[in-house]
Parts: sequence; structure tokens; C-alpha cells
Amino acid sequence: MRTRFLQGLSLLSTGLLAGAFSYGAVNLVPTFNAVPLDMRLDFHAELMKMNGITVQGAMVVSALTSLALSALTRGRTRVLAATAGALTVASFLITRFGNVPINGRIKQWAATAPPADHADILRRWELFNDARTLTAVVAFALLVFLALRETAPSRNSL
Repeated sequence: MRTRFLQGLSLLSTGLLAGAFSYGAVNLVPTFNAVPLDMRLDFHAELMKMNGITVQGAMVVSALTSLALSALTRGRTRVLAATAGALTVASFLITRFGNVPINGRIKQWAATAPPADHADILRRWELFNDARTLTAVVAFALLVFLALRETAPSRNSL
């Protein structure tokens, strides 16, 4: 029962994380690039205030539940759950050491003016965003695979 609960919670939290990052990569980033720079900077700075709370919460729950699931299981399930947990931790590290410092700069630019190399810095933020999106989506895919594998009917029951 405890394992099923952890599996469900890890699947939900990792799905929310992957969904949030995917929505950002597919919808927000192209919108950021389509609007005037001052609008992007203002919106980006405001968006990060809310994202800091919700995304970090999803990352913590995802990592902890996936790693706990790996500790309570054996074999291939353990390896896949641990890999999903490690990928979620990678998403956190990419965010913390890649996106967050640039978000701080963007917040400053919104209040003052962007530097001459702002386009390169924004491209770097997008690369970090793509990397954390990929790690979160792969973690979610692994957990979906685990859930489907465990609920699939056996050949003998067919």
C-alpha cells in the first residue's frame, strides 16, 4: 500500500513538473521572444515569483517520492525509480545553478536596462530551460512506464 501511494504521488508530482516545464518551453518562451523586450522582462520577473514556489514544491515532492519508491522496491523498478529521482534532482540543479541566477539578472534589467549582451544571456536561459524540461519529461516517462508495467495484465490472464 505504501509503495502504491508513493508511486502515485511521484507520478503526479513529476507529471505536474514536466507539464509546467513543457508548457513554459512550448508556449511561454516563444511568447517571450515575440513581445517587446521590456514586456518580456517585466512578465518574466513577475512569473518567476510564483514559479519559485510552485515549481520548487513539485521538484521536492517528485525527487523525494521517486527516491523513496526506489528504496522500497527491488530490481528494475528500483533502478527506474532511482533514475527518475536523479533526473528530477538534475532538473533542480539546472534550475538552481542555471536559470535562477539569470532570473535574478532579468529582475534587475526589468528595473533598469538590459546589458548589451542580453540576447546571449537570454539564449543561455532558454538552453537551461530546455535541459530541465527534458530531464523532467524523461523522469515522468520512466514513472509512467513503471505504472503501466505494473498494471498491465499478465500473459497468463489473457
